[in-house]
Formats: sequence, structure tokens, C-alpha cells
Amino acid sequence: MRRREFLGVLGGAAATWPLAVRAQQPAMPLIGWLNPSSLDTSTERLHGFRRGLKEAGYVEGDNVAIEYRWAEGQDDRLPALAADLVRRRVAVIAATGSNLSAFTAKAATMTIPTLFVVSEDPVKLGLVASLARPGGNLTGINFFNAELTAKRLELLHELVPAATRVAVLVNPTNVSTTETTLRDVGPAARTMGLQIQVVRASTSSEINAAFATFVDERPDALFVGQDPLFGSRRVHLAHLATRHAIPATYSVRDYAEAGGLMSYGANIVDAYRQVGIYAGRILKGAKPVDLPVVQSSKFELVINAEAARMLSITVPPQLLARTDEVIE
Repeated sequence: MRRREFLGVLGGAAATWPLAVRAQQPAMPLIGWLNPSSLDTSTERLHGFRRGLKEAGYVEGDNVAIEYRWAEGQDDRLPALAADLVRRRVAVIAATGSNLSAFTAKAATMTIPTLFVVSEDPVKLGLVASLARPGGNLTGINFFNAELTAKRLELLHELVPAATRVAVLVNPTNVSTTETTLRDVGPAARTMGLQIQVVRASTSSEINAAFATFVDERPDALFVGQDPLFGSRRVHLAHLATRHAIPATYSVRDYAEAGGLMSYGANIVDAYRQVGIYAGRILKGAKPVDLPVVQSSKFELVINAEAARMLSITVPPQLLARTDEVIE
């Protein structure tokens, strides 16, 4: 064989090497992400999830891939989105954003490991058998926000001590969370001598209508219940509260960052980081049954100083001293 022909054959063989090598490489593991909201309302939480994955040794696009399924605020889309992830045979499902995501994923598969982020006790919800030994294919994080109802009301009363009538905004379509909120807020209000006015809203127009009633009924303060719908409308809610001059308290810092007066609750970004860590452990072979439910231990009180000034509220020094962050 002539030298030129030999080099040509060698070059042709070399050109096929990368294809052969790629064919021998295993496919990256695939994580399914199920969420009732949208990317633009969940950016920081997704960053937290990715940080947890990185701590566990996985980087998206490097050694793991993620299939995102966002319901864009339409909860009725969740079952179809979950079924699609199951069809794609993902290695693990991160059912985030709401209790409903967890129930939807649970109904969609009994075999694919599934991680949840829920605001209530997952044992009481029926998602797991126990916190220490979840059983089945589910485990995850409980960030306690539903259990913090009384504390949030207490902090609101401390910030606005003259308030006697408090409107409580809940989403009636989110049955379990609404029931828990109303069950806990009543006794707490009576202990503090507060009157409660329950207001229900499950759409943007109903939120607007709820605030329209405040013109005549004039509650002294507003307690916004934990709900994905409200979270996705947090800028709108903060704007309405300011426009109607109603001091309001919310469940997570996202609201205070959007202009809301006060938030108290678990550090949700850290909860999502924990989910990312668990996802990485499952990719390495851990089973959900061996991963106990993590209970959030980081809670934060955040006050928006600009919102306080617009509402002519002076934050009491003793409350300010306990505040984790003041947003200027």
C-alpha cells in the first residue's frame, strides 16, 4: 500500500473513532422535574435544586440531564405531565412546587423514585408511612409552612398591634392546605383577641374581587395563605396590598422580595437544595425507603422596609432585632 493510501485509510478510521467511543458511552441519567408553576416564578428554587445536585456530584448537562415539565399555573395539566415523565423512563421525579405535585406523581408511578417538597406533614397527607422509613417510592422535604400559621399571625400582630380584624386569603381549590390554615388560624386569632374574615380566591379575577371587598369591609391586616397560585401572583398581591393600604404577611421570602410587607417561613431555596442532594443520592443507587423525610430547620423572617414606609408602619425594635433580613 502506498504511503498516501495508507494515510487516507488511517484518516478515515480515525474519523470514525469518536462515533464509536460515543456509542460505547452510557447515556446520562435523566431527572424528571414536575412543577405546577413556571420557570420565571421558580428560578431561585431551581438554582437551589441544582446546587444540591452539584453537592451530590452531578451537574446538569455534564453528567445528568433534566426534563422540565411546568404546568404554568394550570393544575389540571399535572397528570398528563407526570405521565409523560413516566413514559420517558426518568431515573427519578422531583415533584416540586405543591402538595398536588406530590400526589400527582404518586398516582402516576409506584416504581420510579419520587422526591416531594410539601408544606404539611407527609405522614398525615398519606404520602409516606413514616418520616424515618417512608416506604414505597416517595421521600422528600417537609418545610412546615402549614404548621407555622399561628406564628405568622403572631408576628403580624406584633408588627401591627392595633389591628383587630384580619382577613385570611385562601385558595378553596387547594383543599388540604386551606383546611389546615383555617383550622390553625382560628384558635390563634382567638388567643390574640383578633377577629378573622375568611376570603377565598382561586383565580386572578377572584383575587381582584377579594381586594375590592376590602374597600367597604376595611380589614386591619391581611394573612395570605400558603398556595402556589398566590406565589405565582406575588407581585400582583403585593401591589394590591399596598394600593389598598393593608399590612400583609406571607409564607415565604419571595413575597417580600416582590414588594410584600413581611414573610415568615422555611428557607425554601434550602429545601430545594436538599431535594437536589437526595436526587443525586438516588442516582448513585440509594432507595427512597432508606432516605428519611428531611424536615426544614432553617426559618427566616423578612421585612420589606420600603413597603413598611409606604404603609406608614414603624417596625418595633424588638421585632427588628429578630428579623433575618430587611429588604430596602
